[in-house]
Amino acid sequence: MSRAFVKETDNDTAALPDRPISPHRNLVTETGLAGIESALDRFETAHRAAADNGDREAGATASRELRYWRARRASAEIVKPSEDRSKASFGMTVTLRRDDGREQIFKIVGEDEADPSRGTVSYVSPLARAVLTHGPGETVVFANSEAVILDVR
Repeated sequence: MSRAFVKETDNDTAALPDRPISPHRNLVTETGLAGIESALDRFETAHRAAADNGDREAGATASRELRYWRARRASAEIVKPSEDRSKASFGMTVTLRRDDGREQIFKIVGEDEADPSRGTVSYVSPLARAVLTHGPGETVVFANSEAVILDVR
């Protein structure tokens, strides 16, 4: 097998594309900012361990994650929940009743903090956008269905 066009040096690292950065503002809760800091700590530790072990692939992965989380920390805008409980806004927990009778409770958070399985949704998600600026008793439409907002806290 010909190796004529293969570059081999000790300085080569696995090239991984950067993680995409959202075009939306990086709004975060205080918990979301703590999560970003935790991710930075975790990947800084992973990067050091990879360097100590000479693991270029793990080092490249950790470097990519560090670039992403550093950018997210640099652009983070902490938003505290509004005192006005008459309308849903960033950082608030919303309870609604869907048109099929199911009740759903979720907190509106930043993109990196969102995890629908844990009851948090991104402020740019269709569900959050449907309820933002609406309050208890109002009907909102999303995903071809309706829901009534029961509570905002």
